[in-house]
Amino acid sequence: MRVRNATRTGARVGTFVLAAQFPGQGQGEALHRAVRTAQAVERAGLDEVWLAEHHFVPYGVCPSAVTLAGLLLGRTERVRVGTAVSVLPNTHPVTLGEQTALLHILSEGRFSLGVGRGGPWVDLEVFGAGLAAFEQDFPESLDLLLRWLREPRVAALGPRYAFREVPVVPRPDELLDVPGPEVVVACTSPGTVRLAAERGLPMLLGMHAGDEEKAEMVALWSATARAAGHDPEGAHVSVGVAQLADDRGEAAETLMKAMPGWLRQGLGAHTTVDGRARSMRDPVAYTELLCSLHPVGPPRLAADRLAATAERTGIGRFALLVEGSGDLAATEENVRRLGAEVLPQLA
Repeated sequence: MRVRNATRTGARVGTFVLAAQFPGQGQGEALHRAVRTAQAVERAGLDEVWLAEHHFVPYGVCPSAVTLAGLLLGRTERVRVGTAVSVLPNTHPVTLGEQTALLHILSEGRFSLGVGRGGPWVDLEVFGAGLAAFEQDFPESLDLLLRWLREPRVAALGPRYAFREVPVVPRPDELLDVPGPEVVVACTSPGTVRLAAERGLPMLLGMHAGDEEKAEMVALWSATARAAGHDPEGAHVSVGVAQLADDRGEAAETLMKAMPGWLRQGLGAHTTVDGRARSMRDPVAYTELLCSLHPVGPPRLAADRLAATAERTGIGRFALLVEGSGDLAATEENVRRLGAEVLPQLA
């Protein structure tokens, strides 16, 4: 899929859905809010829904972004649904490739696969992948996944995956009038930026990074992609936070009341696979940072902030966390206002 870089008249605005479990909430409540949020996105006229995947932590209680994507593609008609991200070290690349091809065909091209390395978490022990899958095997896994999505028959002779040639069933190119499945890569380091650029794959850049850092990563990606013979303009996705209110103080207060408790509970639950020490952001300071970086405030401020980010970074797609209040009704209203009051100012 080709998505042009944005100006004020070319932005694609979507949501980033974590299925976050806020303190005092049940896991089913968080999942129910995730589904309702995606349906609100369709009604509001926004473009995309990006679904997070986490394991064994209340930071996000969706353990399979592709499964939830399949459900949401069946309940929507227009909106693009993507994973942000499917954790590639936790699954076999062929398994993920088969699931991607299935969703691509049945949704008539509305599915985007976002993949990432994840972290050195206990997931690697539970799923049997081992630390090497995180530390060194991601390029091999990514290349096998891409071959599965692009070739009619695939064999593997790598150090991690080795198998005889088998046919790809179903083949994504059976959908002849639609480009093949979009694959994006979550990038948090120069090494991953180069890895994505060498393969011509757009980036998904996290909400912790500001415009300057994202612009630097886009510049590195463009230079590396050009050197590898790819188009230097990628359809990158900028992840952020959006909370709308009639004034900035009210919007920030909504997030400051809800997000630190969720971050403290959710991020604090991560366990490393090898007992290595880990540090956690201060939840209050992190929430304040997110409020300062992203469209938090009245609709005009939000539109200006998104337009400024597009101009500074060249990124034309936004995946905005809209569930920061932790409340279903407030989340649906936040999405409605994004569509009714912010989107027209960008188009």
